Order: sequence, then C-alpha cells, then structure tokens
Amino acid sequence: MDEVKVVVAHSERATLRVGDVFLKVDADQARIDVEVDAMALAPVPTPEVLWRKPPVLAIAAVPGRALGRLGEPSTASPAAWSAAGAAIRKLHDAPLPPRPGRAGRDLDELTADLDGECELLVADGVLPADLVTRNRQIAEAALRPSPPAFTHGDLQIAHVFVDGDEITGIIDWSEAGQGDALYDLATLTLGHEEHLGDVIAGYGTDVDLDVIRAWWSLRSLLGVRWLVEHGFDPSAPGCEVDVLRSRM
Repeated sequence: MDEVKVVVAHSERATLRVGDVFLKVDADQARIDVEVDAMALAPVPTPEVLWRKPPVLAIAAVPGRALGRLGEPSTASPAAWSAAGAAIRKLHDAPLPPRPGRAGRDLDELTADLDGECELLVADGVLPADLVTRNRQIAEAALRPSPPAFTHGDLQIAHVFVDGDEITGIIDWSEAGQGDALYDLATLTLGHEEHLGDVIAGYGTDVDLDVIRAWWSLRSLLGVRWLVEHGFDPSAPGCEVDVLRSRM
C-alpha cells in the first residue's frame, strides 16, 4: 500500500500525497472552483484533475521536481529558471479569466491590510520597527494600478516543476485570476534574487525591477504573522524575515 504523506496541513486546508495522487482537502469550495477553472484555462502544463468530491479534489502528480524551495539553494539550471519565465509570460499573455485573483486585490483594501499588519508587527514585537518601516517604504511602489493579466497568484518556486530544463507542471491554482503580472514574477523569485535575471530573460520583456522588489517586501510583511500562526517559520535562513532584512 502506498504511504500517505502530509504535504501541507493547517487550519484552512490540507494536501496529502498517496502514491502519484494528491488529495486536496479544502472547506472553502470557492477556492477549489477557482483552482479547477484556472487549470482548465491556463496555457501552461498543469496537473490532471482525476476526480472531485467536495471537500476533496484529487489531482495527478506532475513529473519532475520543484524548481526549488524557499530558504534552500535551487539546484535547477539557469535554463530551467528561464523556461519558468517563458511559461509565466505565456500565462500572462493568455485571455483573462473571469475573476480577480490574489494578485489583483483592490489597492485600497491591500493598502489598509498592509498598514494594519505593519502596526501589529511592531506592536506585538514580531519585527523591529526600523525593519518594518523601511520595507513599508519599499512596498509602496507595488501599490499602483496595473493592466490585468492572467496570474497564478501563488507562484512560489515549490509550485513550479521541471525536468531538466523543461517545465513539466505548475500546481496550486487556488489564488489564480486577473492581477498584476509582476506579483507572479516577484513571488517566484522571493528569496532567490540571484535567479531574477534568468527569469526575466525567459519572460522576454523589460519589467520594473523596483516593483518586483516592492512586492518582495509587501508579500513578506503580510506573510510573517500568518506563517507563525500556522506553524511555519518565516525567520528560517533565506525565508521572509531574511528577505526583509536584505532590503536594509
């Protein structure tokens, strides 16, 4: 019998692996709806949906291995990172999906959430005030209108799979929808700034690097407390707190 492996588990959702099948358990069926619809529309390799019986979605494993992990050096080649950039460009150029995604949040709402989070980070002693203040200044560049693109919305490197220099699959589409293309590029390269040039080379067009750096700060500021509350460690080497410190 295949071993059951817990891939991720917290109060919002859990993902289990049994052999070559992933079982995603999510009480929020709207999130699963977004994921299934986005995978059907995306013009890039995605997992095969095997069956769905709420609250469980079963998908097939994609071949290859993750491009990398946050906090760990990536062993993927520069060509693989460039291929990821090309795949993202293909996604961003595709017809827009019907809904806004995580990368397309209302700017006023996002700004209010960011400011509230920064206040709590300092008031609760989670991060030093100067670190929060500096990164909040940098994050401001991301808070601007942008033309909508088909975005993944949670394009961390662990969600991009490669075999050699080829992209074999992009997983976890529950945050997909219309949004800021640079949010995806920033999420992919968070904590792996050394590969940004390879990604942009594959993406094939000039991008505003200040906005990408702003999204690094913004995403990290918003994520630190959530990660701690859900059993993750954002202060581990190379993770979100180090990303914030690197902006000082």
